[in-house]
Amino acid sequence: MAGINLCARTTLPVVTPALLVTLTAGCAHSIPNATPSTPHSAVATSTPGEAAARARGIDLTVTHVVAHLDRSGDGTLTMTVRNDDGVPEHLGMVATPDRGRGTLVGGKSTKGNGMLDTAGILLLDGSTVTFDGDGPHVLLHHVHGVTTQHILPVVLQFGVAGLVRVRAQVTTA
Repeated sequence: MAGINLCARTTLPVVTPALLVTLTAGCAHSIPNATPSTPHSAVATSTPGEAAARARGIDLTVTHVVAHLDRSGDGTLTMTVRNDDGVPEHLGMVATPDRGRGTLVGGKSTKGNGMLDTAGILLLDGSTVTFDGDGPHVLLHHVHGVTTQHILPVVLQFGVAGLVRVRAQVTTA
């Protein structure tokens, strides 16, 4: 620390941790309500169970989104995803209210479509992938946030399209 004056040597160890705590607290607090930074992120349409991401180079449609839940909030999320981006896409994460996360399960495919890899569930260009049954699917555990209208807000994170918000219809078992 040669060349740094005494004031800087005493201030730096105090200010740096305080600044890091402030930045970390601000980030942790803002994540659940964060607005996506990508201009092509989509917001759910007025119709529950549907959303689309459309921007330059992005053409992704999500339909038939349904959360099948039991009384404890466990179940599955089913949906159909159409990728016309021009490039392969990956579904990397599914989020529900109160920091809930869905577990991605890959399907069995000889061509890779719907398979789980390190980036998420593969969605080849020009393909439609149905998330249910024997195909890829999303497991939900202890879900909170279902509205009185039987709607569950869901955020889907795609590698190319970014964040897509959709309102899943909820059925109970």
